Parts: sequence; structure tokens; C-alpha cells
Amino acid sequence: MNYILFDDSIVRTNLLPLTFMRPIADIRIGILTIREKWEMYLNAKTSTLTEAYLSKKFRIIKEDENILINASVCPTGEIVEAVLNLKPNQTVVYQDTIIAVHVKAVDLDKLGDASSDGIEEISISNPPVRVGHTWEVFSKNGAAILEDFELLTRGRKSQKLSSTNTVIGSGKVFVEKGAKVECAILNTNAGPVYIGKDSEIMEGAMIRGPFALCEGAQVKMAAKIYGPTTVGPYSRVGGEINNTVLFGYSNKAHDGFLGHSVIAEWCNLGADTNTSNLKNTYDTVRLWSYGKQTFVSTSQQFCGLIMGDHSKCAINTMFNTGTVVGVNANIFGPGFQRNFIPSFTWGGTAGHANYDLKKALEVAELVYKRRQLILDEVERDLLASVYKITLKNKYL
Repeated sequence: MNYILFDDSIVRTNLLPLTFMRPIADIRIGILTIREKWEMYLNAKTSTLTEAYLSKKFRIIKEDENILINASVCPTGEIVEAVLNLKPNQTVVYQDTIIAVHVKAVDLDKLGDASSDGIEEISISNPPVRVGHTWEVFSKNGAAILEDFELLTRGRKSQKLSSTNTVIGSGKVFVEKGAKVECAILNTNAGPVYIGKDSEIMEGAMIRGPFALCEGAQVKMAAKIYGPTTVGPYSRVGGEINNTVLFGYSNKAHDGFLGHSVIAEWCNLGADTNTSNLKNTYDTVRLWSYGKQTFVSTSQQFCGLIMGDHSKCAINTMFNTGTVVGVNANIFGPGFQRNFIPSFTWGGTAGHANYDLKKALEVAELVYKRRQLILDEVERDLLASVYKITLKNKYL
């Protein structure tokens, strides 16, 4: 069977700026991205039905028979069983949410036009983890870590943890091959600790689960990390972190506080960057919505920073409670930054200017080189596409 993960257009807009540079399926929540979860459960590769400019990198593969899967839904055993048994003219649903549908290739080009008459609904009983808004990436991260931990470690044996470490509680610690952990304190009372391949936890780090350190990532000396937190592949973290998800290749390597936040790829937070995650009034936090073009309630009392790909901030940067930063913003200056900073902007509290695309690409190329990677034409085109989209309307 051919499996295609599709973007719900409303959800995709709700997840901006995190979905400017990727389909919904490639959001990381828990240990894995949503795509990686599905591919492990299905034991099959997936392709993507998404925006035209993203499809240059994330292509769709069509076969005679296809199962379209809602990319905002994380798989469970119950859901996967229903998907594997899906027959033509059947759809898997939970309440009003379509999770999967069996379609023929000829019907893929007219999705949305077809009538639902004659379609049999297969309902699942247990609510899935579904990512419908940016803040749900961190607020649902704990449940996702637990699911992924069981998926990744079932039937496997952990590498031995060095005796220099202290493990508190009866919870689980799983260490992948090549990981280095010395003189750390790992508290498993509230959830498991996953330490990925070739990652490192340096001396004096204190970590409370649920916690995931992905492949090649690094926790600096004396870091204080509260779960549920995920440090994505090849990211580097230090200082104090609470209930945060870093997608990958991003750095918060120095002292400063980051809480109830989501940081996309290729971001860098300067030394002593601090994020407020609680209002002085203890009210629920409002966050910029790209779809509504205004600030909307998150229903969360704790909400810090949502930062799009390639954005960076200088040392001693201060972010207000509930701040949204777009793609490729360069932020600096004293005082609290604005609660919404559009993509491709340069500046801070004194004002913003447009961030020249040529300069932005030069910086991105240098950042890639530091990780022994090449900024290829596909990535350049993606950044250029987001630049064109946001240039027309700086609120996008």
C-alpha cells in the first residue's frame, strides 16, 4: 500500500511559522517527527501532499491504491490497525476528525470535490495526540515522549550507563549506541529519559523526565532541564529549560531560561537569552495567529516562545510571554522584544528593517558549513519562497 501524509490547510496555517519550511508531518513532537512515527508503525515510507512550494522538497508519490493519512495525528496501535485494514470507500475517523481515507490515484486530484456519500466510517475509541496549534507541540510533548519511548525501546536493550551518573526513581533510562553521559543526575520519577545515538550529556547536568535527547545532540555542563522536553538532533542546550521542544540543529547553548517553547531548526539563542512563560497577572496567554491575523487565546497559563527556522537572537535578549518569531529573523537590542516578529526582519525594540534575502542565504550557508553540511538549491529555493510569501505581507 502507498501511504501519503496530507496537510490539513487550516491546521497548517494554525501551525505557522513552524510549517513555513516543512509539512505538518515533519514537526517533531516527542522523540520522533510525526512522519517518523508513522513510518515506524507502518514499516513503510511515506510521501506528502502539501503546499506547492514545499512539494519541491517533500514530493508526493501516487500509486493505483493510496491511503491518505492526516499528518497532524500521531499514530497509536489502535489507529494503525484501523489504517492497515482500511478498504476502498472507507475512512478512519475520531469524532469529527478524518484520520485516514483509502483513495485511488484518479481521485487524488479532485480531493475536496468528492461526495462523502457511500463512504463507510471506521471510528476509533481513544483520542489520539493531534497537533492543531503551535502551543500543542510543547503542551502534548509529554504524552508523545511516552509513546515514542515505548515504540523505540520495545524489545531492545539499553547501552550501559556510566557509574559516575546518579539515577533517581524507578523509571526508565535508555541509552543508544555512542552516547556519552558522565556525572549527570537523571530523575525518572515523572517519566523516562531517552539518550540518543552519539549524543552527549556533560558533567553536572540535572535532568528530569520525560526527556528526549536525539541523535548527535548535546547538553552542556550544569544544565537544568525540566520535562517534558525534547532536544532535537544535533542541537546544543545549556542553562535552564522547561517543557520545550527544539526540532533540530538549533542552539541554546548558554545560561538563560527557555520555557514552554518551540524552537524550529537552525535557530540560535544568544547567551543569557531569557523567555517569560508566565504573565504577572497569571492570565491565560494570547499568541499571534497567522490565520486570524491577530492574537488569540491559547488557553494556556504557561507559554513562552515560538520561533521559526533560521531565526537568531543576540546575547541578553528578552522575550515576552507568548512571543512568535517568524522565519529568518535577526533579533537584537535591549528591553522586551515585541510579541510578534515577522519573518525576514532585522532589528529589535528600536524598530525592524527587511532582512535582505541574499544576506540571509549567505548566513545560512555559513551555518550549514559549521555542521559540515551544504545549503543546496532546494533549501535555497525554500527560503526564497518563504521570503516572497512574507514580503507581500509582513504579518505572514
